[in-house]
Amino acid sequence: MRSFTVASLVLALALPVASGAQQITVSAAASLTDAFKELAPRFEAGKPGTTVRFNFAASGVLLQQINQGAPVDVFASADQETMNRADAQQRIDTASRRNFVTNSLVLIEPAQGGVGITGLVDLHGAAVRKIAVGKTATVPVGRYTKEVLEAASLWNVLEPKFVQADSVRQVLDYVSRGEVEAGFVYRTDATIAGGKVKVVALPQGATPVSYPIAVVADSKNKAAAADFIAFVNSSAGQQVLARYGFGRP
Repeated sequence: MRSFTVASLVLALALPVASGAQQITVSAAASLTDAFKELAPRFEAGKPGTTVRFNFAASGVLLQQINQGAPVDVFASADQETMNRADAQQRIDTASRRNFVTNSLVLIEPAQGGVGITGLVDLHGAAVRKIAVGKTATVPVGRYTKEVLEAASLWNVLEPKFVQADSVRQVLDYVSRGEVEAGFVYRTDATIAGGKVKVVALPQGATPVSYPIAVVADSKNKAAAADFIAFVNSSAGQQVLARYGFGRP
C-alpha cells in the first residue's frame, strides 16, 4: 500500500476550506475503505456545509500519525488493542468511543491457479511457498493471524514462508495477483476482491474482530466528528456497512 509521511499528510489536510464550510478528517482502518467512501456523501447530504476527508491505512500506522501531530478528528481502528493504546496515550475522547462493526478472519488463495488449500494444515505443505500476513506490530489482521496460527501451533513452523504486508489490503493484493499461495484477510476484503480470490477456511482461535471508533482528543471539530460517529452507528450507516459484509457490534 502506498505510504505517506506525516509531513505530507499534515500538508494535505491543511488545505484551505471554503468560508463557512466545515471539514473533518477521518483516519480509518484500510478494511473500511470502500464502505466509508460510500458513507461519506450520505453523511454530507445530511450535514450541509460539512465535508469528510479520509486517510486509510493500517490501524497502528494511523495511531502513529496521530501521535506525531497529524490533524485528525475521528479514528476508526480494526481492533480494540490499537484503540486501547490510543486511549492510554490520551489521544482520544474516551467518552466518545463506540464499537460499530464486527468482522472475521479468513484464509484465502488465488481464485485462479491456487494450489488447493483446504485448511491451515495445508499451509505446511511444499506447494505453499509464500503466505501473506499483516505486520504484527502495526496491522491488526496480522495479530489476529498470529493468534490463530499460534493456537494451531503453526506460527513458528510457517514463519519462514511469511511475506509481511503493510495493511490488510496489501495482503489481499498479494493473493489476488498470485504473488503468494495464501494469505489472511478479513471476510469483507475477500468479498471486495470479487472473483480474484477464494475463501478456503474460516480459522478459529483469534480474538473476535471488533472495530471501535472515537473522536480524537485534539480535534478542532469535535461536534462534527461526533455527528459522523453517530451516523456510522445509525440504521442508515449500518445498512451501508452491512452491504460490505460487516456485522453489527
